[in-house]
Amino acid sequence: MVLVLNKGATKKEMEQINKKIRLIPSGKKLDTKKYCGVIRLKEDPLAIQKKLRNE
Repeated sequence: MVLVLNKGATKKEMEQINKKIRLIPSGKKLDTKKYCGVIRLKEDPLAIQKKLRNE
């Protein structure tokens, strides 16, 4: 589930998102290990970050 809260959202929109968050079962956990090693990079991540910041 993806919930997007845009900058400048009204109080009503924030309350709707808050209600949706409360409906998410608390026992559900995210398994982050399944994403480990998914992206294969040809360049050092720090070098990529420095290059992007210099643009």
